[in-house]
Amino acid sequence: MRPDYREYRPPVGLDSLVACLWENEPSEDLIQRIVPDGCVDLIWFADRELLIEGPDTGPRLVPLPGLVRVSGIRLRPGAAAAVLGIPMSELRDHAAPVPVSLVWGEQGRRLEEALANAAPDLRLGLLAEAVGKRGAEPDTLVRATAQMLIERDIRVESIAAELGLSERHLQRRLVTSVGYGPKMLARVARLRRLLALSDRSLAARALDAGYSSQAHMNLEVRQLTGTTPVRFLKDAVFTAA
Repeated sequence: MRPDYREYRPPVGLDSLVACLWENEPSEDLIQRIVPDGCVDLIWFADRELLIEGPDTGPRLVPLPGLVRVSGIRLRPGAAAAVLGIPMSELRDHAAPVPVSLVWGEQGRRLEEALANAAPDLRLGLLAEAVGKRGAEPDTLVRATAQMLIERDIRVESIAAELGLSERHLQRRLVTSVGYGPKMLARVARLRRLLALSDRSLAARALDAGYSSQAHMNLEVRQLTGTTPVRFLKDAVFTAA
């Protein structure tokens, strides 16, 4: 884990919605590569605005100012639509992060004002409190789907059969709750499994993660991260999701 990036466990009662709270305070200006992880983040950015980041189906390069603390709360797959109150497909692959005030209206503007006036150490607590007050319940079928895909290489039709759903219904649920369908989420899950593996050759890691071949891995990693597997695995940080 990078010394400038820190993760914290979600507060009691928010585990079903929140993967983690996090802070990033780089020592100098940098360009951060963000890759799809199935999650959506609420981010207090550069001491001036509260943004929604994701869901994305490809990489995003984000400039981070040095010596400025960025605070965020990461919503689990299946939780963001319930917390934010809109289908995640409406936010997919936006050219820039979306201001929370455009989604939450006056509540979002009040939260931005509170964050702007709060000491940096209090901002994560304010973000968690705001999420808790939404009274949201995650889509449990989507959570189960995401967990299956993260834990093992499994076909979408097998997931639908295990959950007692049609593939079309599962597709609709995921597009609403995550922002994209199960096949895209499966690609994201393979990437996370690849990143979690270590101490193996690249070819062995590819097969263990669920890719059909090293060429398949090369293609998907480039599409999802915008760089080569070697470079991605060298620089990437495994984060909560």
